[in-house]
Amino acid sequence: MSSVFGWGKIITSDEYLLQINGFLRVHKDGRCERFVGNKTVPTGIDPSTGVQSKDVVISPENNLSVRLYFPKTTSQNQKLPVLIYYHGGGFVVESAKSPSYHPTLNLLAANSGVIVVSVDYRLAPEYLLPIAYNDSWEAIKWVAVHGREGGPEPWLNDVADFEKVYLAGDSAGANIAHNMAIRLGSYPIDGINLEGVILLHPFFGGEDPIGSECGKHQQLKAFTDQFWKLANPSGSGLDDPLFNPEKDPNLGGFGCSKILVCVAEKDTLRDRGVNYKELMEKSGWIGELEMMETKGEDHVFFLFNPSCENACSLHNRVCTFINQTRYQSRC
Repeated sequence: MSSVFGWGKIITSDEYLLQINGFLRVHKDGRCERFVGNKTVPTGIDPSTGVQSKDVVISPENNLSVRLYFPKTTSQNQKLPVLIYYHGGGFVVESAKSPSYHPTLNLLAANSGVIVVSVDYRLAPEYLLPIAYNDSWEAIKWVAVHGREGGPEPWLNDVADFEKVYLAGDSAGANIAHNMAIRLGSYPIDGINLEGVILLHPFFGGEDPIGSECGKHQQLKAFTDQFWKLANPSGSGLDDPLFNPEKDPNLGGFGCSKILVCVAEKDTLRDRGVNYKELMEKSGWIGELEMMETKGEDHVFFLFNPSCENACSLHNRVCTFINQTRYQSRC
């Protein structure tokens, strides 16, 4: 059987358990064959921005690593904010080493003047949720060690400002950033201060459709829901609080007072991002949420063309959110 859901097909057959066409195929022996997100790019010095990058293993037993991005600084004594970034991919594809992310994070580090810690969390279905969340939490704790007594990474020990730590991510990575901030609200970690959270085209959902999901995006909702179901088959479905913030009793305890939510006009997930703003305002959370909508663009467009005009506008808004100063774009 097969059904077309705009981005691809969801297929089952006698040969394999599931195929999300264009993304991955799960074989009956449990092996996962991915069609996207498999390529990697090396670290080094980016010639266009001067940003240095390197990969660091933070948990050998779990094969958990981060990719660090270090921008040019004007002073050796200058302390830089830390941005912990979670990549997207529906919890099942992509990596911190992907060519989709490396150019974007070079630009983000350069334009915003931040040290980026891009987390290479483990993917479902081999590693079902909550493993990606737990890996993401381990990365935060690893950063915090440097803020307490000093850790193994000189870039963080020497230059990082642990009073200005930000969480960010796109799509499923934005979902992770949100849930990490919720966890930090309940379980603060010594050594860091969470200053703000940046959610780029966040991947949220729910059993009941909202907005365009009731009409033109009805089939696309059914398609994107499959990613959550594949990654979290033993959870409480589409209304799991990790996926549907409306069902989270801890929403008002969000772990910082600043949020930037960015959505795209043509994105299937746009209405979920807009609804998120309303949920936060009703939750009792004491803070300020900023919203940016990019007209004429679709889901995570900035990854595919990081130097286009709209991507530059997005980078500038993130830069302003972090620094509270308007910088001239270097895109």
